[in-house]
Amino acid sequence: MRAVFVAGVVAFLVSIFGTPIAMRQFIKLKADQPIRDYGPQTHLTKKGTPTMGGVVFIVGTLIAYIAGHLTLTTLPDAQLKPTGPTATAVVLLGLFVFHGVLGFIDDYLKVSKKNSGGLSMRKKLIGQAVIGAAFGIIALYFPSKGPEPLTVASSTISFIRDIEILEITKVGAVILFIFIVMAMSNAVNLTDGLDGLATGTSIMVLVAYAGIAFWQYRHWVNDESYRGAYDYASRDPLEIALIAGACAGACVGFLWWNTSPAKIFMGDTGSMALGALIAGMAVATRTVFLLPIITVLYFIITVTWVMQIGSYRTTGKRIFRMVPLQHHFELAGWSEVNVVIRFWIVAGLGVAAALGLFYADFLREMSGAS
Repeated sequence: MRAVFVAGVVAFLVSIFGTPIAMRQFIKLKADQPIRDYGPQTHLTKKGTPTMGGVVFIVGTLIAYIAGHLTLTTLPDAQLKPTGPTATAVVLLGLFVFHGVLGFIDDYLKVSKKNSGGLSMRKKLIGQAVIGAAFGIIALYFPSKGPEPLTVASSTISFIRDIEILEITKVGAVILFIFIVMAMSNAVNLTDGLDGLATGTSIMVLVAYAGIAFWQYRHWVNDESYRGAYDYASRDPLEIALIAGACAGACVGFLWWNTSPAKIFMGDTGSMALGALIAGMAVATRTVFLLPIITVLYFIITVTWVMQIGSYRTTGKRIFRMVPLQHHFELAGWSEVNVVIRFWIVAGLGVAAALGLFYADFLREMSGAS
């Protein structure tokens, strides 16, 4: 836990002090977020606000990950504490960084052309699919050494843990991995758009995954000293907790500057990276079916977006005033701050429900074993 705490603090400090530096550089480069004319008119006041701020918390997370590992070397020797990057870290940080690069390209095209077009949807989806496939293969085909060889991902669909009867083979699991990564990357991207909304929601989700992963580490199947009745088969859970804690800390520092009125936006650089990382954590912690609950706000915003597009294309009618859903409530008269805070409450309820289900499963198994 000490290493996770150190990583979070280091990431927070890098982000809160690094963001103003990034803001000044982006302003010099005239990297301001293009504002859509057909969006809520209140957003026109945001013109000139620098974007691509996701670069800051991506860098902060990477620095904090290194700091966390240095902390591990100072703790009492134990075989369960990784001394270097593991396959889990490669997959999670790889998804995070490469989706950040893809988002950065999209942001760069927007600011250089001074419009909100950027990469076409087709090119984005292809990029997400290629990145997901590459790291999905690493996640499924590179087992660890130890009492029980484990891969980052599983060929079995999971809820709180793997559901043994839902075996889908490694090829099927890679396809599912790609789908989850693409879905979450776009879900967080859709949620971004109001000051602090995606950042604050991501902090809640990341803290939850840090807690889940650390709990799994304390009840780990590869811990030869653990003799409890209930253990978890996720690979390198301490690594997952370390990365989740680092990213959460970096996002808290970024939120200081991203909250209303935002001085900087995360852009697609940040939203796509966060979505991919969260997807990777769901797979790595074997909580795939828990993901729609723990990320309930992202799920609702994505589903309502699909409903709106489907309705308009088939009937010519709109269900909502505007999508993504946060803009519907803006047009209904809610202030931006009201939308953000109320959506944070929804996100928090989803996180609380997911953690409750996770812990209830543990209690049920423990009571059954006694």
